Amino acid sequence: MTGAEVLDVGRDAIWLTIQLCAPVLIVGLVVGVAIGLIQALTQIQEATLIYAPKILAVFVTLLLFLPLMGALLSGFMRDIAARIAGM
Repeated sequence: MTGAEVLDVGRDAIWLTIQLCAPVLIVGLVVGVAIGLIQALTQIQEATLIYAPKILAVFVTLLLFLPLMGALLSGFMRDIAARIAGM
């Protein structure tokens, strides 16, 4: 395996990691900002109020995106297996 192929696999792995993490992180960010805005508007300064909605939103996001995540991981594994078989 040449250096270019190793860099290609590494780049694909990093891109896959970004694709897998992005939906959950974006939903967590949006929910956190929304709850923070609600807390600022209502002047409720409870530090633990943000956790329950965030956990629920991340859980629902994982339920919705797990098929996509599995398909992405499966495709990456097929690509790696094809590269190994092609050596």
